[in-house]
Amino acid sequence: MPWDEDAYLRRVRAACFVCEALAGNPDYRHHELHRDDDAVVFLSRWPWLRGHTLVAPVRHRERVVGDFTTEEYLRLQRVLHATGAALENTLTVERLYVLSLGSQQGNCHVHWHVAPLPPGVPYAEQQLAALDGDRGWLDVPADEQAELAGRLRDALARLLDT
Repeated sequence: MPWDEDAYLRRVRAACFVCEALAGNPDYRHHELHRDDDAVVFLSRWPWLRGHTLVAPVRHRERVVGDFTTEEYLRLQRVLHATGAALENTLTVERLYVLSLGSQQGNCHVHWHVAPLPPGVPYAEQQLAALDGDRGWLDVPADEQAELAGRLRDALARLLDT
């Protein structure tokens, strides 16, 4: 689907999408895969790749390292690691991209993108090219997204209970 940059900018500057999703605002709904006292995991509403997932702290934090103690950061990274493992156990993945994006000018709540690259993507369309918003986003049918969310939710529950 084509990317509407103007609509995106209005949205990310209007409210904190993570806080709104956590508060249950229907305008910011996502398929939540896991939530505990420290972290929330959900499927991206506008995925670059099938299974594109976000991991964020439950509490509003804006600096990717500086707003956390070492222990808080490591707890989040445990959830991020489990998210990557759940994706690799659920989908066929050639490479897993993990990055933190956002800005004080929009999407300021710290979050990590976990984006699974499927096998067979030509090299020229991998790495930053695979994550280029100018390419748009995948229009995954709602039933497929819900089914994937259920599988990932189950995989994450198994991984995080150990």
